[in-house]
Amino acid sequence: MTLEEIFDIAKRKRFLVVSTVNETGAPEAALMGFAVTQSNEIVFDTLASSRKAVNLTRNPAAALVIGWDDNISLQIEGPARRPVGDDLASAKAAYFHQWPDGRAREAWPDIAYVVVKPKWIRYSDYGAGPPIVEEFRL
Repeated sequence: MTLEEIFDIAKRKRFLVVSTVNETGAPEAALMGFAVTQSNEIVFDTLASSRKAVNLTRNPAAALVIGWDDNISLQIEGPARRPVGDDLASAKAAYFHQWPDGRAREAWPDIAYVVVKPKWIRYSDYGAGPPIVEEFRL
C-alpha cells in the first residue's frame, strides 16, 4: 500500500469521524463531510462556535477515522488549522468540489474551515484473508 493509494481511498469517501479533546480532557467526536485537498490534507467545514472548532482552537490535535463500510478504514492523526489566504481558497476549492452545497454554507456568518495535515496514518483491511494493517508516518 502506498500513500497515493491511501489518499485515493480517502478521496472516494464522503464522511469521516473527527475526534477532539475538550477543556477537561474528555474526548468528543463528530461525523463530518470532508474532502481531500491537492496537497493530501483533509478539509471540512463547521461552525466556529461548534465544540470541535473550539476544541481544535485550544488544542489542534485531531484524530480522524475514514471508511468502515467495506472492511477498510483509515485512521489519521495530525494538527488542525484554520486556513487563511491562498490556503483557504485551495481548501474551499477542494471542499466545494466534493460538496457543491457547501457554497451555500459559505455565506453563514459563523462558518469555519478546518484543515488537518496528516502526520500518522493507519490503513486497516479486515476483508477476506488475514487482516492487513500498515502504518505511515509523514
